[in-house]
Amino acid sequence: MKQMWLTAKLDIVESLRARWFAIYTGVFGGLVALLFLFGLTESRVLGFIGLSRLLVTYIQLTMAILPIFVLITTVRSVAGDREAGVFEYLLSLPVSLSAWYWGKLIGRYLMIFLPVFLAMTAAVIIAVLRAIEVPWGMFAYYTALIAALSACFLGIAMLISAIARSTDVAQGAAFMTWLVLLLFLDLILLGVMIQGRIAAETAIAIALANPLQVFRTAALSLFDPQLIVLGPAAYLILDTFGTRPYQMFALFYPTLLGVGCASLGYWLFKRGDLP
Repeated sequence: MKQMWLTAKLDIVESLRARWFAIYTGVFGGLVALLFLFGLTESRVLGFIGLSRLLVTYIQLTMAILPIFVLITTVRSVAGDREAGVFEYLLSLPVSLSAWYWGKLIGRYLMIFLPVFLAMTAAVIIAVLRAIEVPWGMFAYYTALIAALSACFLGIAMLISAIARSTDVAQGAAFMTWLVLLLFLDLILLGVMIQGRIAAETAIAIALANPLQVFRTAALSLFDPQLIVLGPAAYLILDTFGTRPYQMFALFYPTLLGVGCASLGYWLFKRGDLP
């Protein structure tokens, strides 16, 4: 455990000095903070609807930006260390491969999640200071959704990084993964369903296997419990899960998917790099 936390601390220090973290914090966190500030100002006129609508906008922005940031920056970790010859040096130190792998994953997770969470917290503090009521339930659930989304794509990125033999291949695979998940949202999936004339249940099952779709639908369910914007698909989702169980599913499924991918990545990494 001590080796793992020391590795996590080392990865945190490296991330704080990295250019990608400065861009991630400055652009993404700064933009999110501005969106919240504008929403809070608007909510004083329009009430909670204005703030809730901005929360949905923020979640959609997070869904589009956070996964690609996580994938592109994380896949360089294992693949980059392999190219730099870090593993040969690592084997000469009293640090196990498991401590190195999981420590790097924990450190990277903190560096991914904390800037987004701190931006949200700063917006809430400003709201409290201005005596603007904050929808705490929505804030808490959206925070949990972001934590689940970060865990999901971090695990996928670690799996890609463990498989790829070069940084270029890892980055290309990460971008293709993000692109495929992005394409299989409502519009593309609807076109496939219409052309192939597959059952609605099958199409919904394919859609809900996509963590981006699960994340998006769960975010909408908090703002629109009846999921009116999804049309007929909402009836199947609500009849199968129910609103509250589906919101819990949206937290557990991406998290378990990320942990499973990270575990598979560690197994492949250990089997491929140990003699």
